[in-house]
Amino acid sequence: MDQPAKTPSPPYCAVIFSSVRNADDAAGYAAMSDRMVELARTMPGFLGVESARGPDGFGITVSYWDTEEHIRDWRAHAEHLEAQHLGRTRWYDRYTLRVCKVERARTSATEA
Repeated sequence: MDQPAKTPSPPYCAVIFSSVRNADDAAGYAAMSDRMVELARTMPGFLGVESARGPDGFGITVSYWDTEEHIRDWRAHAEHLEAQHLGRTRWYDRYTLRVCKVERARTSATEA
């Protein structure tokens, strides 16, 4: 992802997932990550996603949703539950998940 997500005017919600991948991250991680983005795009309330990861394995993914109810629906989706399990048991040394409400947002004047 090389562009900021295009989100509506606030308020809306964000899920911030910070993680450190471990040495076993090659075993299906990229395919699962791509699938989760593809699947999230089909979910009601999904607004967009941004993700970045450094060479040291530390990464941040922020997904945007119109309500916390839609976030709960995403969290409980069967395929996403499997990805969460694999993340905990196979791919991540540690992670932090934060859910917040976006109250204000600005975009640079140079955005196309």
